Amino acid sequence: MLRGSRRKCKKSTKSEETRLMENGAADESQTRAMVQAKGLPAATEAPAPPRIRPRLIFHTQLAHGSPTGRIEGFTNVKELYTKIAEVFEISPTEILFCTLNTHKVDMQKLLGGQIGLEDFIFAHVKGQMKEVEVTKSEDALGLTITDNGTGYAFIKRIKEGSTIDRIKTVCVGDHIEGINNQTIVGCRHYEVAKMLKELPKGQPFLLALVEPRKAFDMIARRTKCAKSTGEAKVGSGRETLRLRSKGSATVEEAPTEFEERATRKVDDLLEIYMGIRDVELAATMVETGKDKKNPDEFAEALDSVLGDFAFPDEFVFDVWGAIGDAKNGRI
Repeated sequence: MLRGSRRKCKKSTKSEETRLMENGAADESQTRAMVQAKGLPAATEAPAPPRIRPRLIFHTQLAHGSPTGRIEGFTNVKELYTKIAEVFEISPTEILFCTLNTHKVDMQKLLGGQIGLEDFIFAHVKGQMKEVEVTKSEDALGLTITDNGTGYAFIKRIKEGSTIDRIKTVCVGDHIEGINNQTIVGCRHYEVAKMLKELPKGQPFLLALVEPRKAFDMIARRTKCAKSTGEAKVGSGRETLRLRSKGSATVEEAPTEFEERATRKVDDLLEIYMGIRDVELAATMVETGKDKKNPDEFAEALDSVLGDFAFPDEFVFDVWGAIGDAKNGRI
């Protein structure tokens, strides 16, 4: 019989702490508990290194044709136009509006308050000036107005069969510079829409227009928006640069499906009630109302954020309903 065959194994003298550490099984919480049990001071955790955001550089061209430029360091649309103007050695006041990923006057691709981090920016500059006499034969002219955020209102949509539709020299993308020899540069889109709505029926008036400068392949075309099927998506699942009139621009996730549906519906309501289309304004209204509990709370919040617009009560109630319908999947 082998010596020591009946010898019992001694219990391990290793502590639980040593065993766990050797096996690599001690997680942060276990290690902290062991230190505290021994009465030792806990180690000070090193602060996480600050996140360094990469430089956001966008490519840009003049829509009628130019070399490609690179821009960065802008917070709002006004600063964006200044950066583009510096690249191409023009005045910022020459820029009427910008489109994303197309050089055409495509109102579905109009730059608003958000830019995808991979989007290519095309700047449309002032082209030919023209003056048109219009007789208001109906209550509505058939125009939908928007603006570029820096004081230029322009035509976003022309309703088929309307008074303006019959005047073939008036086109989508034309900047409305004046009405009856009175300049409206600096006016917001809703102010211009109100001026046009208040013009007396049956009397002629003058529109001073500036069309965007056209590339060779766009000359002699009259761009007309198709019937509304909803504006282009605000985002496409990527991160976007959110431009703000106050404060710094921020990189954000693209809007959710609910926010996109609600924004399209609210933009439709802006056209119905006020004769304007403004995806960024619609998105701001959705953002303001998505967490509110009732229409009164929403109306109060809307007034604090967008009080200058003086929205009618009926419009605010319909916007509240649209946000609720989108949230519940009814639109």
